[in-house]
Parts: sequence; C-alpha cells; structure tokens
Amino acid sequence: MKRILTGAVMVACVATMAMAADTVVMPAKNGNVTFNHAAHNARLECKVCHGGGRPGKIDINKATAHRLCKGCHETKHGPTKCLDCHKK
Repeated sequence: MKRILTGAVMVACVATMAMAADTVVMPAKNGNVTFNHAAHNARLECKVCHGGGRPGKIDINKATAHRLCKGCHETKHGPTKCLDCHKK
C-alpha cells in the first residue's frame, strides 16, 4: 500500500511540474514582466516561491512581486532595477 501511495504522489508531482507554464507574462503599467518559470525551476525548489504546500498558481500583484521576486533577486544577485524586469 505504501508503494502505491508513494507512486501516486510522485506521479502527481511530475504532472504538476509538467503543467506549469514555462513563461508567464504579468501585465504592469510600467511594462510587462515576463517570468521564466523553467529557468527559476531549474535553480530553486518549488517551496521557495510557492511555500511548503502543493505548488500552484501564485496570486501575484505589485506588492507580492516586489517582496517575493525582488527580495529574492537582491539576495541571489538577480536583476533588481525596474527596467531589468519591466519591458515596454
């Protein structure tokens, strides 16, 4: 029974990763932000952005993006200037 449950959980995790969009475009007044999910997924664990629960869509707004994304970029030496992410 444990093997079946473990297998089912693994299949669900792989399916969730496969369904995640490779790129997500977030509209913004000062230029849209294109988020490369595949590139971030290759470097970070899902829980870094999605928290400890099951990965899913993040309801992102300006405050969340600046806290989560820019904060991480500052500590991991990613782009932090407005026009690095916002493209018109």
